[in-house]
Amino acid sequence: MTESIIRSRTNPLVKRLRALKDRGAGSDLALLEGFTLVEEALAAGLHLVEAAVTPAAEDTARGRDLVHQLTQRRTAVRRVAASVLESLSEAETSQGLVALARRPTFDEEALFTPPALVVVAAGLQNPGNVGAVLRAAEAAGATGAYLTRGTADPFSWKALRGAMGSAFRVPHVRGLAATEVLDRLRRRGVTILAAAAGTGERYDAADLRRPVAFLLGQEAGGLGAELAAAADGRITIPMKGRAESLNVAVAAGVLLFEAARQREASGSR
Repeated sequence: MTESIIRSRTNPLVKRLRALKDRGAGSDLALLEGFTLVEEALAAGLHLVEAAVTPAAEDTARGRDLVHQLTQRRTAVRRVAASVLESLSEAETSQGLVALARRPTFDEEALFTPPALVVVAAGLQNPGNVGAVLRAAEAAGATGAYLTRGTADPFSWKALRGAMGSAFRVPHVRGLAATEVLDRLRRRGVTILAAAAGTGERYDAADLRRPVAFLLGQEAGGLGAELAAAADGRITIPMKGRAESLNVAVAAGVLLFEAARQREASGSR
């Protein structure tokens, strides 16, 4: 690792990091901030291209270990002044480590590992929700996710913090039109259930042991009428009080874990 400390915000490395932070969606790289995300990326086998660490972060046992792992994998690691790294950070308190990683690619076939349990995020625009949906999908044992055209980038900083590493591991396919996703699911014999408030079959009464996909709409408007009508059915989570709807990531977790419960009870997973 180069001994000199980068103190200028116009340094080429700092410029690369800032450009990815500002315009990351069109890149094949993801910007990772903090010890946990770098650890998760290394554990998932991602290729980390380069990293920047502050002297204070490297002085910690965890920081030293990560720098060692990165250098062992031939990742270029540079020391950067804390003030420079903090100017890039969106965290309230920066841990002093960021890295650039190649985004993982996934085989779409993995989504259909029997019995398929798929999430379809149709135009979710809040990156934190996208990350939380992927995290819930992994925790419940889903086989994967489709993130349709217009859905927030799962590798933005906010999405990665919401996913806490799940975006590196959960097979997902991005950028398809929602109608194309539904066609692909139907051709593979997957039942598509649109999550709807108060107008569908109770989630705990539906048969979720079969190959199934949960279709989730936007945070504010939910699913459009045409897209909801294109599903094979509707599924509802009953609510008490005056709440009109659940947060989309919470709803995804409820549905996915009910599917997991039914499958474990029947021995189908």
